[in-house]
Amino acid sequence: MDKTGTLDEALQRLHRSGPERLGRLTNHAPMAVEALVARGKSRSVHRWLDLYARKLEEFPSKVDPVTKENWASALGDQRRAADWIEFFGRELRQSQWRAVLAQWWPRLLPGLYGGSTHPVIRVGHCVRMLLDGGETEPRLAELAHGLGYWAARYRPLGDLVPLSGSDDAAAALDLVEPLTAREGSFATRLDQVTALPEWAPVLADPAQARHRLGELVRAATHRYATHGHGEETMLVHAATAPNAVLRVLPALPAALWVPSVRAAWTASAAVTAMYAPDTPVAYAPPGDVAPEEIFELALAHGDEHVIKLTDTALDIGDEPALAAALRAIELSEPLR
Repeated sequence: MDKTGTLDEALQRLHRSGPERLGRLTNHAPMAVEALVARGKSRSVHRWLDLYARKLEEFPSKVDPVTKENWASALGDQRRAADWIEFFGRELRQSQWRAVLAQWWPRLLPGLYGGSTHPVIRVGHCVRMLLDGGETEPRLAELAHGLGYWAARYRPLGDLVPLSGSDDAAAALDLVEPLTAREGSFATRLDQVTALPEWAPVLADPAQARHRLGELVRAATHRYATHGHGEETMLVHAATAPNAVLRVLPALPAALWVPSVRAAWTASAAVTAMYAPDTPVAYAPPGDVAPEEIFELALAHGDEHVIKLTDTALDIGDEPALAAALRAIELSEPLR
């Protein structure tokens, strides 16, 4: 829980900016800021934001209001980000945030793959701060921004051919076949994902679903240490997207947990297919490093994806996860 007010100050500062820049690159600052505060680094937030500021663009212009009558036709229209954010702002002023989330989660879940999965990750960070730190106006506004970004970038997958898989998350990820042509944007590659291995196909109980999702997050995070060289930035999302879903589950009705796990698996496996290298490499961390030291290293490095993967690795807390965080620090370009 942030008692300094730094998180709310940072969110107010960031809500003057749009969810993207250059029409395709995500604004990661709200997610990274929440992670910094959650890990006890409130004093570093504004200094980090000063470095990141060059990656921010002004808030986009409105196009046409989204309403309860026309929302379906506005899904996936990236030009309507401001309209969607305004819509969710109204919804959250009129209803309790958990009710809004429960209503819209199943509507948005099929389009989890848009925006390179960043919208659901942003929502996951937001829900964590609402659950851990209480409701404030800036935090509810952040939920409106996250849900609005997701609705504007809504991007479903077509029907996937189910391939022989495994009930073990790590083994199922190992069975994902890399795309033959691994070039182009996230959206271009996503169009080529037509078949994925099955994993945990008989999930029915919500408690079991939550446990299995934790297994997937752990497996995907561990895997980054040996496979992150395939694409050091994009492969982060194979772990952070399902972890975002895991963070949201406690705020959702239990009936939504099983379909959420299905979507999280598809996202993690699709990212793996799109960016994983043909072969892994052995990786051993350079000596014993305590978890708090690793987050200090991630903060000093500054890259937003490194911060978010390290945040996920600390959720897991075991040695292979911490090794993945150190590997991300080694592979990624620092924020300067």
